[in-house]
Amino acid sequence: MDITEAKQELDKMQQRIIEFRGSLDLDHKKEQIKLFEKKMAEPNFWDDHNAAQKVIDESNWLKSKVDQFEALAESFDDAEVMYELVKEENDQELLQELLDAVLALKDKVKDFEIEMLLSEPHDKNNAILELHPGAGGTESQDWASILLRMYQRWAESRNFKVETLNYLAGDEAGVKSVTLLIKGHNAYGYLKAEKGVHRLVRISPFDSSGRRHTSFVSCDVSPELDDDVEIEINSDDLKIDTYRSSGAGGQHVNTSDSAVRITHIPTNTIVTCQSERSQIKNREHAMKMLKSKLYQLEIEKKEQELAEIRGEQKEIGWGSQIRSYIFHPYSMVKDHRTNLDVGNVQSVVDGNIDEFIDAYLRSQIK
Repeated sequence: MDITEAKQELDKMQQRIIEFRGSLDLDHKKEQIKLFEKKMAEPNFWDDHNAAQKVIDESNWLKSKVDQFEALAESFDDAEVMYELVKEENDQELLQELLDAVLALKDKVKDFEIEMLLSEPHDKNNAILELHPGAGGTESQDWASILLRMYQRWAESRNFKVETLNYLAGDEAGVKSVTLLIKGHNAYGYLKAEKGVHRLVRISPFDSSGRRHTSFVSCDVSPELDDDVEIEINSDDLKIDTYRSSGAGGQHVNTSDSAVRITHIPTNTIVTCQSERSQIKNREHAMKMLKSKLYQLEIEKKEQELAEIRGEQKEIGWGSQIRSYIFHPYSMVKDHRTNLDVGNVQSVVDGNIDEFIDAYLRSQIK
């Protein structure tokens, strides 16, 4: 890149920043922040702890958006000043600084674009993620445990908190099913890109003949909903079972029937929770999970209706995997929705999935 190309890149980024400013409605957000700060200063603000926390969370979210944009705009201004200096001084060292600043600014613009894409009502919520192995016994259950580690590593890289709401170990290895609550800003917005069937192709470590196996695991993602979101659930439509939690053993064994399974009969939606020692707490968690899943079903129903109106064909099933992870006969991860492929499959299963998430979010806007 030379100085002319650097200027062209700066002009493109200036246009994007102008578009960001219009979409953000910056002045309105700043007014909202002032109103929240005024509310937080009221003497009875903490009378309702949950309501107070929602105000703080919303205020922090708005501040982060404004701060991110202002930092981006400031970086652009600095690069513009540097460009003018390079034009005057014709200094090679300063030119290299400008080129580095332009590349860094391009990355910041891309990151901010992703933030702007996460504008759906519940994108900023925590995410409830479930993994269910397909047919294949130990091999597919082991694949589920690899995906579990992948999402845990990804969450750690973003400083998100992970709670295991339900865990059912495999008979020999891996997991039969697992449910995670992933807590962090935009957790659902990012992880909704992972919803679907994930396919693994590898030489199975459980096959003494060293044959190649194909395994499937479904990943289901829904937003954790606030208590003020209205989802109507008729108690007559629920079947509630309690059972003994499965644990690590020793002092952690729970000898009471504290685990809870709730079945929503009309939709055959099943949720389980065993993370707490109290049956009451597990039931509360399970009801929140059910509420989130029913909300997600409603979203999918509306999307399906829109797809039918547009004449789109959307297959749902084990044959419609969203991504393939191939360890043998070559190394590649391919996303079938965006056609993005990455050669380093080990890096991906180590939690480096942002590239796939970004590509999916951008494809949805297009």
